Amino acid sequence: MTTMRDTADLDAAVLALNAARSVTVVCHVQPDADTVGSGLALALVLHRRGIPVWVSFAEPAELPMSMTSLPGVRHLVAPAEVPAEVDLLVAVDCGSAGRLGALVDRLSGATTTLVIDHHRSNTCFGAINLVDPGAESTTSVIAQLLDAWRVPIDPDVAHCLYAGLVTDTGSFRWVRPGTHELAERLLATGIDGADIARTLLDTHPFGWLMMLSRVLGTAQLAPDVRGGVGLVYAFVRRDDVDGVRSEEVESVIDIVRTTAEAGIAAVFKESRTVPDRWTVSLRSRDSGRGTGDGIDLAEVATALGGGGHRFAAGYTAYGTPDDLVGALLAALG
Repeated sequence: MTTMRDTADLDAAVLALNAARSVTVVCHVQPDADTVGSGLALALVLHRRGIPVWVSFAEPAELPMSMTSLPGVRHLVAPAEVPAEVDLLVAVDCGSAGRLGALVDRLSGATTTLVIDHHRSNTCFGAINLVDPGAESTTSVIAQLLDAWRVPIDPDVAHCLYAGLVTDTGSFRWVRPGTHELAERLLATGIDGADIARTLLDTHPFGWLMMLSRVLGTAQLAPDVRGGVGLVYAFVRRDDVDGVRSEEVESVIDIVRTTAEAGIAAVFKESRTVPDRWTVSLRSRDSGRGTGDGIDLAEVATALGGGGHRFAAGYTAYGTPDDLVGALLAALG
């Protein structure tokens, strides 16, 4: 497992958690298993220590179905139920305050704020910032924090941590030295890693196939982008997602990114509620010719108002499909 470069951040985080008498944990909008797993792992530990804790995310209205079996979901509350004032607010897996969505206003009501993340583009918007860009997932940063806090990792906490680890590494396709060591440690608690991965990554309703048939029909290839690295992109329109869960929509990028002729993939997803608003998922990979090595999607997304990792990033945009593609092409250069 990656170790923190500066243990002072870990120490400050432990002190803040020990001092707190009430804690709110905020996950990012359109939550994935890394942010939710991180939030619930913390909530389980805090609850056992007798600390009132609330976990929430601003949107969508419901937790993705694939995550409802995560231990600790009872600590999740609707945004309206998040206290306006709290001793400590913890933001997990959020690269910027904007990723909190409507819950960003809770920052001002917290005596102390703690940001826990692994995105290199993190803006460090907390009073304490526990950010490790070398970590595979935010749940792996939580594991480091629990060790510094001298809190044992039991099966329920391990389940939550493994959920973030297996999803953010793409089922261990994108790993670092120590990744498998952490996985083995979590599996040794007795959790069923295969079942966790299957539930989170390999289970979709039949309607997902119908959506894919429509969305993949919009795919376009721009092979000359970035000197021949290539861009493939597709659109998920509002009408495509009727009756389909948000997690099914989020999974589209993992299909599009398999295109052999493109080192960069983008999926533009139209908002179900806000006209002309789109969320954009970006992925890049080494094309096999080495041409993907110089692409830093975190920089591209940050220039467009978002952020993320070198090979996985995203942002929010407004306008017509032509506007969106034009802006992305300009940012890619």
